[in-house]
Amino acid sequence: MQHGVPMTEPVTEPARGRLISLDAFRGLTIAGMILVNNPGSWAYVYAPLAHAEWHGWTPTDLIFPYFLFIVGVAIPFSFARRLAEGAERGQLFRHVVRRSLILIGLGLAMRAIPDFDLFDMRLYGVLQRIGLVYCTAGALYLWGSARVRWIALGVLLLGYWALVAGDLSPEGNLGARIDRFLMGDRLWQGTWDPEGLLSTLPAIGTCLLGVFCGEGLRSDRPRSEISRRMWGAGALLVVLGLAWDTVFPINKNLWSSSYVLFTAGTALFLFGTMYWAIDAKRLRGGWVTPFVVYGMNSIAVFVASGMFAKYLARIRIGDGGMPLSAWLYENAFRSWGGDYGGSLAMALAQVAFWLGIMWLLHRRGTYIKI
Repeated sequence: MQHGVPMTEPVTEPARGRLISLDAFRGLTIAGMILVNNPGSWAYVYAPLAHAEWHGWTPTDLIFPYFLFIVGVAIPFSFARRLAEGAERGQLFRHVVRRSLILIGLGLAMRAIPDFDLFDMRLYGVLQRIGLVYCTAGALYLWGSARVRWIALGVLLLGYWALVAGDLSPEGNLGARIDRFLMGDRLWQGTWDPEGLLSTLPAIGTCLLGVFCGEGLRSDRPRSEISRRMWGAGALLVVLGLAWDTVFPINKNLWSSSYVLFTAGTALFLFGTMYWAIDAKRLRGGWVTPFVVYGMNSIAVFVASGMFAKYLARIRIGDGGMPLSAWLYENAFRSWGGDYGGSLAMALAQVAFWLGIMWLLHRRGTYIKI
């Protein structure tokens, strides 16, 4: 199996070799997803490892937009090379649509298995949003100029602000009302959903900002200068996001326009630092390898870890029928780490477990293609 989609394949700079920092940034993001999605107990989660209840942000709220940003960064590398080799835009877009549908299908399958309650299950999800965002951003890259993409970004962010302005409450915002009309109560929180349909529009903006970053990375400027430009752009976006926050609060569940700018800014600063260290200064000691291993099979480990966690919670043991996940937390982690420490330790153990699995695949040169 080889690399397939821009979000999972290694990125190569023209005449420069592999862009290791993007693999590492993707891997860091996926490791973060596994960490925050798999505590020993949801009742005992340290505040930075939990989402903000509504307005505001925590480090956990940065993870999903980072992944969409990374998807965008990879698009110019993959498409520009193939277009230069003579590929037709329509042919490339058919591949984009196919891959997007696979992502959406994987997301639905993760939700459906093993009950297959197709008429009652939640239809929205992380992979579904990635598929929709990737398809739209890919189309804008293939058939739109940079100017068109900047205009699209402005329309998405300003238009979304205009649409949802007013009631920003969980149940009362426009996106939640649309989702209830379309899905009834088949939503993550019953009356609203963080991956709802309307908030997918500004999420496309997150991916487009990644596209602009990817175009900048393909320039012939010295890598140290590119790093400085990334830091500068990141600082500007953070300031703009915080300024917008005063009238349109940073909110992951709404995927507010201020949230788009703020998270893309922090992504630029973090990625710019990794690019400077790994690709500009070539500081590639052993610390990089675990992140690269995760990053090379990102979708595979996300799906596998999610399904593994679901089955851990479904397998029952003992006379009381305790879920295996709860039993492991109580007996293997809480017994020595306490409530919060044990919960974190179990999450870290799962990060280490999946790193081991992905390392074996990496050693064999096996990378899941979708």
